Amino acid sequence: MTFTELVRKYILSCTVALILIGLIVASVLANKQDEKFMINESLYNNAVQLQSNGDLEGAEVALSQVLKNQPNSEMANYVAGLTIAQNGDLKKAAIYMQKVLDINPYKVEDPRFMIQLGEIFVGAEKYEEAKVVLLRCQESQWTLDDFPNYQEHVASLLAQVKNSQLKEGTNNE
Repeated sequence: MTFTELVRKYILSCTVALILIGLIVASVLANKQDEKFMINESLYNNAVQLQSNGDLEGAEVALSQVLKNQPNSEMANYVAGLTIAQNGDLKKAAIYMQKVLDINPYKVEDPRFMIQLGEIFVGAEKYEEAKVVLLRCQESQWTLDDFPNYQEHVASLLAQVKNSQLKEGTNNE
């Protein structure tokens, strides 16, 4: 089958037009995505700034907006968990920290995250979860340069968990 010159020009014109339309659509969508990213980054940076300035309520509001736009953001959930924990709502903070772990299961290899998670679970009275996390910290024999008594802190948190579980056991009898 042979194509005439007119058919070849028509095919070439359609191909060029299709490519141009694709580039225009991609450009428009990319610009919208860039705008969303910049807005979310600005909200996130604002939340971190508010947190560092001590305005925990303002940081919590900004982070909730970021999480509304990007619910599966590991960093936003992590900062939200820490901020809410500082604000005193440890049960809600535990939910955010658990979500961080759900998003990135490799966080179990991060000693700082694990001790924070353990502390939040203890404060939220989630003793079974705290025990699992703290035993992982203890078994891994982690240390941090800026946290020289890491293992001693893990041991004290485990003792606190054990005492709380004993008290719960006595109250239930």
